[in-house]
Amino acid sequence: MAMKKTSDERKALKYLKPDGEEDLLCLKTEHNPKEPMKLTLSPSQDQTKAEPWLFKPKPGSVFPMKKSEEIMKRKAEQELEERGKKQRMWWGDGNQWERGEMIGEGSYGSVFLAFWKKPLWELNLNDTPPAPVMAVKSAKLSDSESIQHEAGILSDFIGSPFVIQYLGEEMTTIDDTGEEIFNLALEFAAGGTLDGLIQSYRGHGLPESDVRSYTRCILEGLIHIHNCDYVHCDLKPENILLVPSDTSTSGSSSFVAKIADFGLTKSTKDDMDGWRGTPRYTDPDALIDNVQKQCSDIWSLGAIVLEMLTGKPPWDVEPDSTLDDFLDMVAGEITPKIPTEISGLARDFLMKCIAVNSWERFTAQKLLLHPFVQEPQLSEPSHAKVKVLSSSLGSEDGASCLKPIEDYRTNSAPVPRIQPSPGFEIPAGL
Repeated sequence: MAMKKTSDERKALKYLKPDGEEDLLCLKTEHNPKEPMKLTLSPSQDQTKAEPWLFKPKPGSVFPMKKSEEIMKRKAEQELEERGKKQRMWWGDGNQWERGEMIGEGSYGSVFLAFWKKPLWELNLNDTPPAPVMAVKSAKLSDSESIQHEAGILSDFIGSPFVIQYLGEEMTTIDDTGEEIFNLALEFAAGGTLDGLIQSYRGHGLPESDVRSYTRCILEGLIHIHNCDYVHCDLKPENILLVPSDTSTSGSSSFVAKIADFGLTKSTKDDMDGWRGTPRYTDPDALIDNVQKQCSDIWSLGAIVLEMLTGKPPWDVEPDSTLDDFLDMVAGEITPKIPTEISGLARDFLMKCIAVNSWERFTAQKLLLHPFVQEPQLSEPSHAKVKVLSSSLGSEDGASCLKPIEDYRTNSAPVPRIQPSPGFEIPAGL
């Protein structure tokens, strides 16, 4: 006879996503309280096949029973592994690469590790030899609009060392049905996501020196994106990937932060109304006015920096909140709370990002001149001593990461750095 589940266990089951991830909170509906909320998408949003309407829960509020959480997480990991094995066999290999294990999946499709069939020196490649391992994002051709959209945009960003690198695209075929699979080959981020790193600190902020370093990388990537007349629209820690660094570009950090996931990115020339992205990291003006501009990306950057500094999401959202509840809260609070214990430079930088009036926010180019990112060597010590992300498969702190390969190198082109302007000033006393 099965044991009756406690109310806490039922809550955990209610809010756990089918794939076992803890980063998104499923919103309840009258139709089915166990399924994520399904909202009507505008034509532009429907093309991306994305699910941007879900919130990241308040840490510790959704999974109150650790044992229940561990059991469910193991089960989800096993299911993911089984699905990955089947898709790996069915979806086929490329002409020069072999599909490896599945490392992630979402509404867009699945992500696999991929390896070259021949040693790099035997490949007939005109360009600089790539890394020995890459990530391949795959989906059935009929469901691949989002990935194809991303591929087209990434091809415009080739040359920026702070945007995840586009390596190409290829069609494969399912052996038994002949159905085509669209595959997008990308640079592999061995350090996992920025969200995974933040979660490994268990509610504490990262050392400010690392925050400055990662922020500088994100700004460099944003400058490239904005100069190409795009708005990312979905900047958040999950979409910032960490790639091992063999240069001093990233300052004191051993990883370079690179912007990824361009499935919701739009051109500045696209005047279609409607916002897209993840509400918690989206500019409140964009949520209310249904218009996203490059200054909206700056607000999202501020939300990411705030979470890196504090270890907590920018808005304190209750687990059972609806989208309307969230919009009401955002309209009432105007800006996220900035704690007083962070440095004066950090507070000033954040205010330049999340200013209520969008025209008062700094551009990415101007933010790159701010002393907060220009002087990483002057950082203050972190307010908490915690373990850093492990470089082994997984990590001691439970963060999602993969083991870096020793001879991994990033194929990137130099991007000129902007020198500080003599007229740039920070208010006295900071």
